[in-house]
Amino acid sequence: MNQPLDRIAAAFARAAEQKRAALIPYIAAGNPLPATTVPLMHALVKAGADVIELGIPFSDPMADGPVIQRAAEHAIAQGVGLRHVLAMVAEFRTTDQQTPIVLMGYANPIENMGQKQFAEQAQAAGIDGLLTVDYPPEEIDEFVQLLEQHHIAPIFLLAPTSTETRIRAVGKIARGYVYYVSLNGVTGAGNLDTTDVATRLKGIRKHVSLPVGVGFGISDAPSAQRISLVADAVVIGSKLIDTMTKACAGLPDEQQSQAAIDAGANWLAGIRQAMDVARAESASVNGKSV
Repeated sequence: MNQPLDRIAAAFARAAEQKRAALIPYIAAGNPLPATTVPLMHALVKAGADVIELGIPFSDPMADGPVIQRAAEHAIAQGVGLRHVLAMVAEFRTTDQQTPIVLMGYANPIENMGQKQFAEQAQAAGIDGLLTVDYPPEEIDEFVQLLEQHHIAPIFLLAPTSTETRIRAVGKIARGYVYYVSLNGVTGAGNLDTTDVATRLKGIRKHVSLPVGVGFGISDAPSAQRISLVADAVVIGSKLIDTMTKACAGLPDEQQSQAAIDAGANWLAGIRQAMDVARAESASVNGKSV
């Protein structure tokens, strides 16, 4: 499969064939150190990641909670910007041509680079998708077309407050998958209601034919298990980053990268295992083989 859009479709097809939800970890590029990012991405793939969402550091991440905000600030303090993120993905692609990479962030860094230049460089680096919090789907038809010309999937957020009109609009132009924000608020929030999520997903799927991933509020194995039974993918970021941050606390710089990689990969592997156990148990209860 030579086109990036194919990588996303193939990842979800593999998960569906194996009768499991895809696992999509989010990490902040450049955190804890710029040199950590690429080996961390590889470690997360080995731990069970199907897709990786890579955060572009930005100084005003309005939709992110304190954990991801601090990670972005830390990366920016070390000089990491959009061009560095693209270079990280290009390095990752030298040894991994299969795992989809989705950039997640805000419009400002892209506008500063220029939409056309961004699309060209993102394609060259091997980016598969782009999720920008503050690009309204109703207002970016030209940019969506530009992304598709460069084989980059425009991915959009939907929330509990999304109207049917917004859901319909996203269903028409989104590619790859759709990210459902399970809670109102910022990343890392709690009080996840799985029953409500399942109900909302039914409404979304009336207008969206793509896989739907669910994120925000998923912080441990039990919450990941519950969501994995109703969603096509589980998206998890704040707790992963927090786990890596705590593992690095008090360590000298030269030890931080490996500590973060080990802690993050081990934690994610536990989440992957828990999700797979939940699916297997559910299939067994329903009299289906897995």
